[in-house]
Amino acid sequence: MKKKIAKLMLGTMFLTGVLSGCGSNTKETAGGDNNGNKYDLTLYSINTTDADFGDWLKNVEDATGLKINVIAAPTDSDTRQQKITTILSTGDSSVDILEINDEMSASFKNSGWLEGLNDTVMTEDIRGEFAKGYLDQMITDKQGNIIGVPGYSGYLAFWVNQKIMDEAGVDKLDTKEDFEKYMLAASKDGRYGYGGSWEKTYVFNEIAQFVNMFGGDYFDWTRPENKEAIQFLYDMVQNKQTPIDQIADKYEQMNPKANDGKYGCWFMWGLGTDYEKAGMLGQDKIHMAMVPSMTDDGKRAIFTDSWSYVLNSSSKNKEAAIKFLKYMASEGGMEASYKYFDRYPARKDVAEKVVPDTDPAKEMYSRYASECNVQGRPMLPQTMEFITDMGTIYQSCMKGEISVDDFCKKAQELVDKYK
Repeated sequence: MKKKIAKLMLGTMFLTGVLSGCGSNTKETAGGDNNGNKYDLTLYSINTTDADFGDWLKNVEDATGLKINVIAAPTDSDTRQQKITTILSTGDSSVDILEINDEMSASFKNSGWLEGLNDTVMTEDIRGEFAKGYLDQMITDKQGNIIGVPGYSGYLAFWVNQKIMDEAGVDKLDTKEDFEKYMLAASKDGRYGYGGSWEKTYVFNEIAQFVNMFGGDYFDWTRPENKEAIQFLYDMVQNKQTPIDQIADKYEQMNPKANDGKYGCWFMWGLGTDYEKAGMLGQDKIHMAMVPSMTDDGKRAIFTDSWSYVLNSSSKNKEAAIKFLKYMASEGGMEASYKYFDRYPARKDVAEKVVPDTDPAKEMYSRYASECNVQGRPMLPQTMEFITDMGTIYQSCMKGEISVDDFCKKAQELVDKYK
């Protein structure tokens, strides 16, 4: 992986400019704002806090000839979803392009709030370069319209601390037995074999991941495999192999603990930028590994995700917006996202060309694609309500307030309620 130097002062200065001069607190109209700034389109972005956002924006503007106004999206996931829902549902035309995650896509894709892109951007000549399962499951509406351009290809990767593995005398994590052996050997003296991000709106990822690894079905909690997965997680808490206090943690809290050597393994999206910045990324330190198989048949399961660029149906700047989206879907746009944001290209042909063989993600992502059952995460239209409710009963179960059987019963009730 390339070495990315965090230009924190530059990033802070740029964000201040975004917030003060580009419309986050200004009244926008098509083509300009009340500060006299002129622009071709407005982008509602999640990436403004990235130290390299300014360089990325310059690349896009230079390549497209567009002047882009930027509004910084809230960092809190609940607030962000509420804000974007309000923009789209009220027909607010002051924002043209938005970045939405899978949760929002599941909620919005059949709402009519987003423009279909089949004939303009996601055309037949490039569709096959994207992960078909992801396109079909996550960003295609009931009429077959693709409503977004995936900004990257991401996996909920399995990460290990190699120093802890070496100390524990564990050389592989291929099977359930390997995993259990590692939990026993690594968990001691305030260190845990497994660490997670169990805040109620984040833990959905791990619940679904473990259900998949055990061969279950997230939408059918009568299955014994589902119960086995939750029992396994509960037992890790009871055996002090994973900490109960992580129910307060999002990734922002989990990653520093991983860097500090508190966890032996965990699941995490992305290419490991936080670990790289801390000097902890490497084959002898923290690195991606193959997902263990928790079933007798040796099958492995993993999720893929993305944030996608979408076009507000109420936009008054659609010509400029489509020009922006075409660049995001092109080799140049995807290379820029990889270069500045460490976002692995969503198109496989582009990834093959622009990602160097020295990037360890290239080999592991290829293995994930060929050796695992790759799925989009199980989403329902009332996505955040479903995720939050599932996270709430999961936390109750892990704290011992309800039994594993009660959790499975309540989980099925939530599936029936929201499906």
